[in-house]
Amino acid sequence: MLATLRSSIRTPSPRFARPFSSSVFASSHVGSNPIPLPPSVSFEAPPTPTNVSTHSASNPLSARVRGPKGELLVPIHPFVRLSSTTPAVSSASAAPSASTLTVSVDDAKVKHQRAIWGLTRALLANAVKGVSEGYTLPLRLVGVGYRAAVEDVPNAASGGPRQRLNLKLGYSHPVLIDLPLDISATTPAPTSILLTGIDKQRVGQLAAKIRKWRVPEPYNGKGIFVGDEQVRRKEVKKK
Repeated sequence: MLATLRSSIRTPSPRFARPFSSSVFASSHVGSNPIPLPPSVSFEAPPTPTNVSTHSASNPLSARVRGPKGELLVPIHPFVRLSSTTPAVSSASAAPSASTLTVSVDDAKVKHQRAIWGLTRALLANAVKGVSEGYTLPLRLVGVGYRAAVEDVPNAASGGPRQRLNLKLGYSHPVLIDLPLDISATTPAPTSILLTGIDKQRVGQLAAKIRKWRVPEPYNGKGIFVGDEQVRRKEVKKK
């Protein structure tokens, strides 16, 4: 009886057993995926730095991505490596096939490098899509009297914003938001806005700036909704 009890204490149950490994989890599911490059997109990798001190994390070099809709720069850290492959064309009449861009790092066991690995791959993929297809982000205005319109900026300065959004959001004054030169806006309906641009981050930042004027609230369901955003409704507490 005592021997059986000791053996049961020493041997852990399979339900609670945890596998241990001395190796470090060093893969990046995002960073290791190759990025397809359409034939209309060109990629220019940054030059290999000769002086490491001038190419630091605070001052990274930039890769240049060009396409039919524009050009974007993506910061590249010193330990990130980029390589592109172009498939061979079987015949002269065949359509050009898409190249692929692969991202890697010097030491995948370093946590910081693994994080930058996936981030750089995501930024490059967003840039490729932005210069080839562009990004469109819809906004919905929900509320009594909420309206949106795009108008020219009066007496626009050279190099400054040329258009702006005129929003009526229930205040005693209209809300005027200047549009950056690299982002355009349209209003298919008085209560809807479409933001279009090649930089996904800048389009999202402008949408967040607009949304801040009327954050969706859960009691009446009013506000400015970005994309397919939904708000869970709440009931007012009754006394």
